[in-house]
Amino acid sequence: MTIGSATMPFPARLRSAIKIDMVLLGISLTLLFGGLIVLASASISAADNVAADPFYYVSRQAVAAIMGAVAGFICLFIPMTFWRSTGPLMLLIALGLLVVVLVPGIGYTANGSTRWIRLGFLNLQASELARLCLMIYLAGYLVRHNKTLREQFSGFAKPMFVLFLACCLLLAEPDLGAAIVLVAIAFAMMFVAGARLLDFSLFVGLAVAGATILAVTREYRLERLTGFLDPWADPYDKGFQLTQSLIAIGRGEWFGVGIGDSVQKLFYLPDAHTDFVFAVYAEEFGLLGSFVMIVLFGALLWRIFKLGIRAASLERFFEAYLAVGIGTWIGLQAFINIGVNMGLLPTKGLTLPLISYGRSSLIIAMVSLGILFRIHHELEVDGSPPNRRQEPARKRGRAHE
Repeated sequence: MTIGSATMPFPARLRSAIKIDMVLLGISLTLLFGGLIVLASASISAADNVAADPFYYVSRQAVAAIMGAVAGFICLFIPMTFWRSTGPLMLLIALGLLVVVLVPGIGYTANGSTRWIRLGFLNLQASELARLCLMIYLAGYLVRHNKTLREQFSGFAKPMFVLFLACCLLLAEPDLGAAIVLVAIAFAMMFVAGARLLDFSLFVGLAVAGATILAVTREYRLERLTGFLDPWADPYDKGFQLTQSLIAIGRGEWFGVGIGDSVQKLFYLPDAHTDFVFAVYAEEFGLLGSFVMIVLFGALLWRIFKLGIRAASLERFFEAYLAVGIGTWIGLQAFINIGVNMGLLPTKGLTLPLISYGRSSLIIAMVSLGILFRIHHELEVDGSPPNRRQEPARKRGRAHE
């Protein structure tokens, strides 16, 4: 988007050709459609048991994918200046969602957690939308207060207070996994924005200490930790999920047992279509298939962070920080989900982005991708730093004399 087009009416901007990052689009579509195939296989038994329809979960996920595609397409035409200007509003929306979900009669409770808001046929997971809103707010804050962030403790402490409030609301649901991911995203964004290492180290230490206290003061969290450390010590209770996941991954060997032929998904492995979909995938596609999926996620992160680096080089820092936040979220959540399935991390209840069943997660992921495509478009159309764009050509030429 050129300087002149920035003041152009919104309908006029719609007529400009949209420039799409075809590599990012190809990777995203491969994960999305591959995820629907994997989900169809992993959920068939559970769906038949719940709704007498073997495609119950995958059909609902497909509808969510369409909704996410429409929402992402709309975001493709929304200028990044709009997102930057609505940062305070995004903060209010995020905190409002995290408060509303805790209101009796509004929040929907399942498996002991109140994380969803019923919206007709869709249960909106409040933390998913709140996370994106908080990333938009934080990216704007880092641009507006970058000098204070680099030079004063207050520049780091103010967003940390907001983050602390959001984490308290998440823990009230409770959703420790979402709180950990949110903290990690915020730290990554502030780190690339130039936060002082002393401030950064202090808050990282406090975050680690707080997470440790939370883990050991709740019995169910402590049981997850002990079950993760030695699942075979109690394979029929505390370690049941992990042992069944490891059995599934082990059965896959090099090339897998074949799509649809997983045994562990037949009521042995709990949450086979949500938290442990990777285990079913590994059983059916083996080590080679698992490697391909991990490479795809790596390529997706490479493309997102490359976009962030390019935005920073063109002094589009809001776009750069937001891209880093989105990339950190997708990469960290994928790492945690796969790590849990392989027994490398305690169970956290986080979906595998674009793969696991989770309609809120899928829609927000596609909205985030739509914003990334918009960033790419604006960088392609307006691909020079602001200071150089605004210099007269005569002055720029004099610099080479």
